[in-house]
Amino acid sequence: MHFYNDHFWGMHFIWWIIWIILLIWIFVTPWDIPGQKTKKDTPLEILKRRLAQGEITKEEFEERKGILNKS
Repeated sequence: MHFYNDHFWGMHFIWWIIWIILLIWIFVTPWDIPGQKTKKDTPLEILKRRLAQGEITKEEFEERKGILNKS
């Protein structure tokens, strides 16, 4: 009976370690969620966002937009 209890707790401990490793692996692995926006912003979209946030002026926007259109 004593051997059974020792064996049970030893296997129980190993299973806890396996489950913890499995859960960590699941949550750390990056998954693409279906329906999630995954496309990268184009340089023009970034420029528009910077204009909307007030980081650049309208003149800077037009200048940089012209540079992008030449490329």
